[in-house]
Amino acid sequence: MARVKLVKKNLTPLVTIVFLGLVIGTLAWDIVERIFAAAGLPFTLSTGRIGFDLDVIAFYLRVNPGSFLGAAGGVLLFRAL
Repeated sequence: MARVKLVKKNLTPLVTIVFLGLVIGTLAWDIVERIFAAAGLPFTLSTGRIGFDLDVIAFYLRVNPGSFLGAAGGVLLFRAL
């Protein structure tokens, strides 16, 4: 497998793919938590909301194990491309 050299030209795609992986992983973990809660087995490994609120626009992300798995998946996907 060829190593991808990180240069300024491919930094933006890397950050984009990792960010999308982070968001998808967070949402997927939330869905898994809700499925377990509906089955009567409530558990959570999430932290509080992390983000910002500028009164005009707000963005928050719940950090959980899915966030890290999604970010790692994004890095692996980037390396495979």
